[in-house]
Amino acid sequence: MPIQKWIRPTLILNTLFFITLTSNAWAKVEEKPTLKTSYQSFVPKNWKILEKVQGDLNQDGQADIALIIEDTNPEHIVKNDRLGSDVLNINERKLLVLLKQTHGYQLAATNTTLPTEGDIESPCLADPLGETEALSIQKGVLKVHLHYWLSCGSWYVTNHTYTFRYQDRAFKLIGYDVNDFHRASGDITARSINFMTGKVKSTTGENEFAETTQPVKVQWTTLKQRYALKLEQVQFNEALEFK
Repeated sequence: MPIQKWIRPTLILNTLFFITLTSNAWAKVEEKPTLKTSYQSFVPKNWKILEKVQGDLNQDGQADIALIIEDTNPEHIVKNDRLGSDVLNINERKLLVLLKQTHGYQLAATNTTLPTEGDIESPCLADPLGETEALSIQKGVLKVHLHYWLSCGSWYVTNHTYTFRYQDRAFKLIGYDVNDFHRASGDITARSINFMTGKVKSTTGENEFAETTQPVKVQWTTLKQRYALKLEQVQFNEALEFK
């Protein structure tokens, strides 16, 4: 009887140790980053590269890469019977950020919420990635630029810029800039948010058509709450509201 009492807890402890060891092993496997010899290897079959930029994003002296890729499924080229283009390309797009390693590239971040070329709900909307350079790397930070204008239904042109910096092994949103231009009146408004300081700069009073320099009003405010968004968490295809 004493032997059985000793065997039972020992067996339980051994089983728990094995489960813990196995769980840790699986965790290590799951946490291991994807490494491929070429950046093209990250592009799935039947997808294409829309934009590619290079620059050092993690301060190791190597040229990292950011890609925007798009599916080419012909089933997602749909007919449009409303105003706008006759057909709409609603194929999915992805943003990939690849860090250069000694023997290839590591996938560091990805996002699948980039706006599509065509928009079924707003067929007059031009491709938000097609009018300007959608990606840039400046001074070690990654910027995503989206340009919105409609050929019918609105006079406004709106530009969004998202700024990400690699820190704590993730790409954090550190800045967000948006400006609106009214094509009829020429009025321009802008808002710039620094998530590191929580400061917001709002600018009004500019006019594209003014013959003389107009007085510009600049107002500084502070965000009511803190934001700590990673690149994977940003909804690029939705209007962002930061309070």
